[in-house]
Amino acid sequence: MSSRGLVWSGSVLAVLAVAALGGAYWQYPDFFQPPTVTTGVAVLGPVSEAVYGTGTVEPERWAKVVPLQRRRLVELCRCEGQAVKAGQVLGRQDDAEEVSALHELEINNDQLARDLDRASRDRDKSEAQKTEYEQRSTQFEQSKSRMSAQKARIDSLVLRAPLDGMVLRRDGEVGEIVGPTEVLFWVGPPTPMQVVAEINEEEITRIAAGQKAFLRSEAFSAQALRATVSQITPKGDPTRKTFRVYLRLPPDTPLRIGMTVEVNIIYREKAAAVVVPAEAVASNAVQVVSGGKIQRVPVTVGVRGSRNVEIIGDVSKDTTVLSPARADLADGTRVRVENVAAKPAPAAPADIAPPVAGPALDRPPAAAVVASAGDADDAVISAAISAHVDSVVNDARRNVGKYR
Repeated sequence: MSSRGLVWSGSVLAVLAVAALGGAYWQYPDFFQPPTVTTGVAVLGPVSEAVYGTGTVEPERWAKVVPLQRRRLVELCRCEGQAVKAGQVLGRQDDAEEVSALHELEINNDQLARDLDRASRDRDKSEAQKTEYEQRSTQFEQSKSRMSAQKARIDSLVLRAPLDGMVLRRDGEVGEIVGPTEVLFWVGPPTPMQVVAEINEEEITRIAAGQKAFLRSEAFSAQALRATVSQITPKGDPTRKTFRVYLRLPPDTPLRIGMTVEVNIIYREKAAAVVVPAEAVASNAVQVVSGGKIQRVPVTVGVRGSRNVEIIGDVSKDTTVLSPARADLADGTRVRVENVAAKPAPAAPADIAPPVAGPALDRPPAAAVVASAGDADDAVISAAISAHVDSVVNDARRNVGKYR
């Protein structure tokens, strides 16, 4: 073939190659350009881990007033919210039968007293008189004992305040028949108050006196309510598999006696930690974006939250990382960032779903909380509440396998 023919053939092949490449680029543009990724930003913020539980607000000192016998109520004070002294009468049960029996005993006792007095004057006259005196004396003492017992039975039908304080609540009405199973009065000093919480036995080893706690109440959902662990019951409940933990409330708490609260007891916290979105971590590593290329950086996961996690490794604040992580992209791959996700931030309480109901979900495990901005305490409580959702889900999964 002549040189002119070779040149012409080469030109045709070049044109065809360019056309093929152009068509391929038009048909498969992703093959010829960097893959598009989304990213997040590592931030510096406080992180904490908390143990979750539920509790009830109670006074530190209080007592229930319960009738000892099943009788009809004939008197009840209208004294809710009023101060009372120990021993003050709060109510009475019907004692007509006991009073009638006491009256009979008193008549018999009077007769025995007269017989004893007469026998006392004649006891030195003979042995028979002396024996009669001793019998009369025994009968008289027995009569006094029966009268004392009857008076005690009558007194047991009187409902009295067990200690100084306030009548916190009164139940029942005059005319009702009540017994030992009904609580008629709750009495005690209204302050100081505490939260009595139930904590899963798996988490109780992380709790110690003096730890701070954050509470959540539906009545005060916008407030970060605080408390301090004051005491842990030495013996747990083997049936419910929980331990009772007492948390002292501050004097200015808005909570009221009888309210139920969710409890997050902080057992570990760091003032400053590197935090990234949870989906940015895969196989104990994050993919850092630098100069348009990605680099895999090994990290150790610390505190886990519902949306964000703490990482420990060669990643600093404001570092851009792939979020979510892309296991299909190798180190050094050039990428195109479509958009940069917002910095991790603690979730607001309004975003939290209500706890799942059911006996298997009543005691979620320890909640890990992550915060990254704003006041540290407010961030902790917001994130702790957010982590409750993950805790409930994890607890549900464990129990499904346990009871299946």
